[in-house]
Amino acid sequence: LHTATAPPPRGGGGRAAPRRIKNVCLDYLSSLATQETRDLALSQLKAGGSMSDVVAATVALSGDETEARAEAMRHFYDAHAKGNDLLLCKWFTIQASSDVPGALQGADALLSHPDFSLTNPNKQRSVIGAFAANMRHFHAKDGSGYEWLADKVLTVDKINNQQAARLTSAFSTFRRYDEGRQAKMKAQLERLIATDGLSKDAYEVASRSLKGA
Repeated sequence: LHTATAPPPRGGGGRAAPRRIKNVCLDYLSSLATQETRDLALSQLKAGGSMSDVVAATVALSGDETEARAEAMRHFYDAHAKGNDLLLCKWFTIQASSDVPGALQGADALLSHPDFSLTNPNKQRSVIGAFAANMRHFHAKDGSGYEWLADKVLTVDKINNQQAARLTSAFSTFRRYDEGRQAKMKAQLERLIATDGLSKDAYEVASRSLKGA
């Protein structure tokens, strides 16, 4: 299934369905985290048959903190992302949303990448927004993810008020979590509201999130 695809049906339709099945299988296999599955994903990545295959293989390796992951990220950047903002944002997002130890530090390091720009909304979302959607690491029990996001909201608010407001909305679901996480998210919302010079857009999102809390 990994190496073979059915011929495209008459009248169009192409190879999309077999490719999706193949890539779902690759994703499941990657959870085994064996050298064989790493080699399989790297082989697909470097074959570059389609961008769907390339992205799927990179994602499959993104949660495996090994040299294979580092190799995948280097290859994706050098062969596809460098000089292409759309794929560069995908490259940022794959890393910021990956489930690896030190994910927060990794996301923070991406902000210093020479191709990253905080003034570019798409790049901003591809790192900061993607990390805020990284369920395990954004919601780390110690609250470090929440503090990091609030720091970034305050920075972005000086550049783009609407983007800062969108990032602030990541805190709006705090009532869904356990008491400890609720308290830490609420503390960051209160910190934002108490910040002198916070834009009206970000203030409204934060205050509305806290309403009734």
